[in-house]
Amino acid sequence: MPLLMLKDIPQYDCFLEAAKHYPSLEPSANEAFLHLLRTADLMSEDAQLFYNRHAISQGRFTVMMLLHSPLTKSRGLSDEHQTPASLAEQAGVTRATMTGLLDTLEKDSLICREPNAHDRRITHIRLTEEGRVRIEAMIPDCFQCISRIISPLTKPERKELVRLLQKLQEGLTRLASEAPNPA
Repeated sequence: MPLLMLKDIPQYDCFLEAAKHYPSLEPSANEAFLHLLRTADLMSEDAQLFYNRHAISQGRFTVMMLLHSPLTKSRGLSDEHQTPASLAEQAGVTRATMTGLLDTLEKDSLICREPNAHDRRITHIRLTEEGRVRIEAMIPDCFQCISRIISPLTKPERKELVRLLQKLQEGLTRLASEAPNPA
């Protein structure tokens, strides 16, 4: 579902005019914010075409990528360390959401749950052979999709974009930690 429904972002002059009526409106901040949302919508639409081609949801694909060996090893994890709780944390979803994703992946024989030999309270999650084959078949298309989306930017522009997005993410994290607790 799109984050922003506007197809045409207002021109900067419109923001300047609106700022006369709303002194708290910062024209450049609003223009940048709306362009960022619009870009996210367009990227999301393009990524959805990838998910549709492979008949998989974004959530299920994310879980499979988290379980995929070369990627888990690059994060210092191994298949044995993947639990529903750790996957939920890595994916940024609730444990209940992760349980639902794991249930459908297991039903489709793409993952399996294995009890810990030393602690029955712990369940490990790993890709089945069918799951490994499926994710390996999707990865090249995924990387091509990402490259196509980012292709209008040069390598230096990409580095600058990453720097700016990280700066924005740090600011948002700081704002969230400073926000008063509603409870």
